[in-house]
Amino acid sequence: MSSIPTLLHLLFTTILLLAIPTLAYQPLSDTQLKAVPGPIESDFDIKTGALLAPILIPRVPGTPGQAKVQKHFVDFFTRELPEWEISWQNSTATTPLSGNKQIPFQNLIFRREPPWTKERGPGRAALLTLVAHYDSKISPEGFIGATDSAAPCAVLMHVARTVEGYLKKVYEQGVAEGLGKEGREDPGREMGVQILLLDGEEAFKEWTDTDSLYGARSLSYEWENTPYPALSRFKNPLRQIDLFVLLDLLGSADPGVPSYFQTTHWAYKNMATVESRMRALGLLESKPKNPFLPEAGKLNEHFGRVYVGDDHQPFMAKGAPVLHMIPTPFPHVWHKIEDDGEHLDLPTVRDWARIVTAFTVEYLEAAGGEVGAGAGTGKEGKGEDTAAKQGTTTDGEEKAGAGVGKGP
Repeated sequence: MSSIPTLLHLLFTTILLLAIPTLAYQPLSDTQLKAVPGPIESDFDIKTGALLAPILIPRVPGTPGQAKVQKHFVDFFTRELPEWEISWQNSTATTPLSGNKQIPFQNLIFRREPPWTKERGPGRAALLTLVAHYDSKISPEGFIGATDSAAPCAVLMHVARTVEGYLKKVYEQGVAEGLGKEGREDPGREMGVQILLLDGEEAFKEWTDTDSLYGARSLSYEWENTPYPALSRFKNPLRQIDLFVLLDLLGSADPGVPSYFQTTHWAYKNMATVESRMRALGLLESKPKNPFLPEAGKLNEHFGRVYVGDDHQPFMAKGAPVLHMIPTPFPHVWHKIEDDGEHLDLPTVRDWARIVTAFTVEYLEAAGGEVGAGAGTGKEGKGEDTAAKQGTTTDGEEKAGAGVGKGP
């Protein structure tokens, strides 16, 4: 058989690849960074704060307290962010404490994507995915879990409300340009954001593969096994995840969040750069001994197979790229009754809101106009099927540092 057709095919493929523009991560300019709205201090008041206070109650799955918090989330998005799509993913399971009784687990999904991708059907937009769990441990009795993870949930509510102001303008401009009409497409602008508030992260008795991550395991399985129509850009909802950013155990002073995964170190570096620039510009109020994200300079050879077991595991095992924002060591109040509002460091909480918001605006390239000077640091996966590209990730052990797990 002649090798000429093969050579021609390779040449044609190479030309096509060279013709595709490289998507570089464009940092916000100083002016844009200063313009990113910071949190309203009263929103994070532990007694009366519109975002945080309603979450600072016990939220055990299937209890009235959890139902109140679910209503808080849904009411907020319905009232303040009507353009966001709200959906639930429900499942039930027995636990080591429930005997034969099925306990309900209810994940909440809040999604905002370009209107021109929605009009063309499901599976068209790549989605930056911001995640926290909203359930609380069943013991000790009365446990609130302010860092674990009431504060991260409130941070994500602030992020959603702030980024909407940017997305509205970007999406209106796309519609005005006729994107989605008469076959007009721009894959680089088919990017949206979704917030996952996951249920059942906490173990009921002891952290095991079956007594933990109830909601995450159910949602990741359902998304992987929900195929989109043949002509969709992505195979299933799981493949739409452009980056899975999980916030957990945030809200204590002096956090130190390592870079856990080499494959997403580029994203970690970008968020670390946002933090350092905001501090240099006087935009952050906390005074930590070290940066929140101290490992921007971590070398490839220093990455290993050690990480913290958490809600990202079922998604990562199926190929989703994960940026895990959890401090090591854990806060001193971890899984203690003292993990309540009074033990939060509110300047740190508000700074996390500032950092994650700016990172999100930057990631979505939603600011428009002038961008920061200098070359971008690179941005893998933007708008690509990264799950398919990366394949699955190895083992799912719960480890942190010298083998301490997220569970009890």
